[in-house]
Amino acid sequence: MDDVRVHEDVSTLLGDAASYFLTRLEAAQDAGRLPYVSLTGGSLVPLFHAEVVRRSHDSSVDFTRVEWWWGDERYVGLDDADRNDLDALTTLLAPLGVPAHRIHRVPGPDTSASVEEAAEAYAHEVRHSAGHEWEVVVLGMGPDGHVASLFPHHPATSVTDAIAVAVHDSPKPPPERVSLTFEAFERSRAVMYLVAGAEKAEALARAQTPGPVVDCPARAVRGQEETVWFVDSAAASSLA
Repeated sequence: MDDVRVHEDVSTLLGDAASYFLTRLEAAQDAGRLPYVSLTGGSLVPLFHAEVVRRSHDSSVDFTRVEWWWGDERYVGLDDADRNDLDALTTLLAPLGVPAHRIHRVPGPDTSASVEEAAEAYAHEVRHSAGHEWEVVVLGMGPDGHVASLFPHHPATSVTDAIAVAVHDSPKPPPERVSLTFEAFERSRAVMYLVAGAEKAEALARAQTPGPVVDCPARAVRGQEETVWFVDSAAASSLA
């Protein structure tokens, strides 16, 4: 069963989420695991990164021993401001002292010939990594219920037997993206969602009720051990 944590405001939401994230990494390292983390983009994410860095000083996590990935990426140049990973590189990973060999960026058009080639290269790296069991997957959710770049009724949501998929004609710009698939997310110990705002209320309610995944992709991604939704009161306003 999902753990839906409703917070009075975004600040409290982010503090709880950052503490949870760090606790999961501590527990993994204490158990002798090398944590694999999948990050995300979205409006809350820069604030989440800042809160993780702020609370990291009281944490025992060895950030040089965490592998950092992304659940999806816009297929634009590696220095393009539209990329999901740029904020994490500057506001999270650099302050935490993460070495470059622990950071796994999705190829862009400056390092690959096509979005399909980028997806294949990223999938190959995930598949042949030392782990490929996500310790923590961090996700947002769109007002339409999309997660990563898996949008309702989009062909990418029906892809099977693949770890990453090329996404064309995304409903949100830019139109070309690379996304991990539902199959890739299945091997997640913990999934945490960051969701705030009244515009997300209807989608959150759908995500918490049974129904076709194609209508609301957020219904599909769950952790094997835990799925925690960090939401504010506005986003929770349509929950039963």
